[in-house]
Amino acid sequence: MSHNSREKLRITNLHAYYDESHILHGIDLSVMQGELVTLLGRNGSGRSTTLKAIMNMVGKRSGEIVVNGQNTMTMPAHKIAHLGLGFCPEERGIFASLSVEENLLLPPQVRSDAMSLEEIYAIFPNLHERRTSQGTRLSGGEQQMLALARILRSGANILLLDEITEGLAPVIVQKLAEVLMLLKSRGLTILLVEQNFRFAAPIADRHYIMEHGHIVEEILAAELSSKSDLLNTYLGV
Repeated sequence: MSHNSREKLRITNLHAYYDESHILHGIDLSVMQGELVTLLGRNGSGRSTTLKAIMNMVGKRSGEIVVNGQNTMTMPAHKIAHLGLGFCPEERGIFASLSVEENLLLPPQVRSDAMSLEEIYAIFPNLHERRTSQGTRLSGGEQQMLALARILRSGANILLLDEITEGLAPVIVQKLAEVLMLLKSRGLTILLVEQNFRFAAPIADRHYIMEHGHIVEEILAAELSSKSDLLNTYLGV
């Protein structure tokens, strides 16, 4: 497979605004099929805004965003989802009054290769056990698994994940790492905003470091140990 045909997401000179606030200042990044790439940086560096800008969920944008070979800058968010993009926001967005299974049956399937309920339950046995439980009765970790599972049910194969480990117990964080590695092995493409560097470091292929709305560094997984001082400077890890 050629380099270009493997490229699932490419961002060129992306600027994004909330009202008068200029948040992103010319972002350039790319993600290949089957890659797990992180956006690292301190709070306020523009990482979550980057994910929202990809989904056209910010005020104003300029630049170029290409998803599966298609320029999406003029597309509404629901059309972008039909290209295979799935966004898991920090607030998770599950329906608290519905059961686990109702939550999983609700999303429209935007692509024909959506995962079946059986496949979802095989990946997330906890959700199978809790399938009749209301969203309000789930633990934080179970809610996060449900949010991720809902995206997979839609058929998304490019996952935009925002702080999925925040506030979760270490055993759940480990489970999420295993799930992301499994999805990567199946050829899914993942762009991950993450504060927990210990979670992100072993599973990512590349890391982009953001500061003040700019990408200031790109680090390959193999370079992490040699660039630990740089990481410490930007992240305090």
